[in-house]
Amino acid sequence: MSGDIEDKPQPLIEHLMELRTRLMWSIGAFFAAFIVCFIFAKHLFNALVFPYKWAVQWAHLDVSKAQLIYTAPQEFFFTQVKVAMFGGLVIAFPIIAAQIYKFVAPGLYKNERSAFLPFLIASPILFLMGAALVYFFFTPMVMWFFLTMQQAPGEGDVAISLLPKVSEYLSLIMTLVFSFGLVFQLPVITTLLARVGLLTSDWLREKRKFAIVLAFVVAAVLTPPDPMSQIGLALPTIILYEIAIYAARLVERQRARDAATEAEGSQDVAKTDNV
Repeated sequence: MSGDIEDKPQPLIEHLMELRTRLMWSIGAFFAAFIVCFIFAKHLFNALVFPYKWAVQWAHLDVSKAQLIYTAPQEFFFTQVKVAMFGGLVIAFPIIAAQIYKFVAPGLYKNERSAFLPFLIASPILFLMGAALVYFFFTPMVMWFFLTMQQAPGEGDVAISLLPKVSEYLSLIMTLVFSFGLVFQLPVITTLLARVGLLTSDWLREKRKFAIVLAFVVAAVLTPPDPMSQIGLALPTIILYEIAIYAARLVERQRARDAATEAEGSQDVAKTDNV
């Protein structure tokens, strides 16, 4: 298979120069995206507030009175910086991933490159699916849960209202997006491990009960300390684990078909030589 590899022996300095070039492209793409996102940071933050507004509507409250606050002079500025960094990373990710692939691809065999490329495409798609689940369903549900804990003034009761800080709201939604985005990578990771023979579908099925417990433990660590967030992350994780088992089984079937085809080809060559 050595003939299928396109990489040529290079001294360490050339590899370092290649790495520097890829890093410069990645950092440049991120910096350019960061500048653009910082210019529109307020608009991006307003877009991130939509789930909170939906939660207010679900709680049958007046949307016009929904507000976020900041309690330090510099808080909203640094919140905009975080929004710009978050948006810049999302926008620049395709370029960063392409630079990583270009750096690694010359050292891979052709069949390895063809196997790796679909996962490079599937990974951001799955991440966006997890982010969309957070944005359109999970964050409004969590915020609705917190809004229902408000208390109206009455006899012996004081008014207790939810006034989220801009920095804490952004941290919440970013934590949820990254948590769900990483969890949605589970089928990609397990399929890659199955392709190299480190995992099997039978082993994954045997460890299912441990995976369920681990899903709740990871959800407790990654999400805010409330049962809604933890259950909301644990359940998709379990579903994705089942998808990962099915994906590993497909990989094993494909490997078995390839082995059978190769064996048939070897037999045909042997018969031809005998003739």
